[in-house]
Amino acid sequence: MDLELKDKVAIVTGGSKGIGEAIVRSFIAEGAQVVNANRSTAEGEAMAAEYAAQGRQCVFVQADLSETDACRRVVDETMRRFGRIDALVNNAGANDGVGLDAGPDAFVASLWRNLVHYYSLVHFALDALKASRGAIVNIGSKVSATGQGGTSAYAAAKGAINALTREWAVDLAPHGIRVNAVLPAEVMTPLYARWLETLDDPAAAQRDIEALIPLEQRFTTAREIADAVVFLASVRSGHTTGQIIYPDGGYTHLDRKCTVSTAAQLQS
Repeated sequence: MDLELKDKVAIVTGGSKGIGEAIVRSFIAEGAQVVNANRSTAEGEAMAAEYAAQGRQCVFVQADLSETDACRRVVDETMRRFGRIDALVNNAGANDGVGLDAGPDAFVASLWRNLVHYYSLVHFALDALKASRGAIVNIGSKVSATGQGGTSAYAAAKGAINALTREWAVDLAPHGIRVNAVLPAEVMTPLYARWLETLDDPAAAQRDIEALIPLEQRFTTAREIADAVVFLASVRSGHTTGQIIYPDGGYTHLDRKCTVSTAAQLQS
């Protein structure tokens, strides 16, 4: 299927690692031009050089998106380089474990890292998105629907992202802008792998988690998340808006008796 993304311009935040990197690579595989806005420099510059050697556009913009001026600069640089924005993928953020014991200041700081830049980037990109009748895809988390414990700020940010997805879908429908969210659950990324390595028995912990995923008892891949994102950003999903999509092998919503019985079978 041709997603008709050739020469379209997409901004992807946090596009140098994990899910964000997979999203960037999926866009470029479809012929899009990508602006990768990321805080760390080495990975972003390496990706930009890799694709430049292939004659493809993967522009790196170093930006700490918790700063409003940095969000404005990402949009300004995209418009300077390409003159248009067809898709904005809000992905940057991390589960920072700011719980009830952390206090209000830590809570607010976490919201800046995980939520406020979603709003800021859409605000600054709005005129360009209206001109292109573009698409916004927000990356959320299953934590917004399930809770997790010990991560109040991240859960609040991700819950707000779900709400903003539907709010913006209503606001922007008259301009032909579609807004959807993709919510990962258990995705094997370098960050997740590093967390597993902190446990006493990483392999056993991984097997226990996989046993709770109904479809194929495996982690979702970053590529599977990325392909869902890029499809939603394309005209091939041209009448889809306000949707919250869970590419998670049934982890979030299927009945617990399914996951419990599967886990028991695997352990027997």
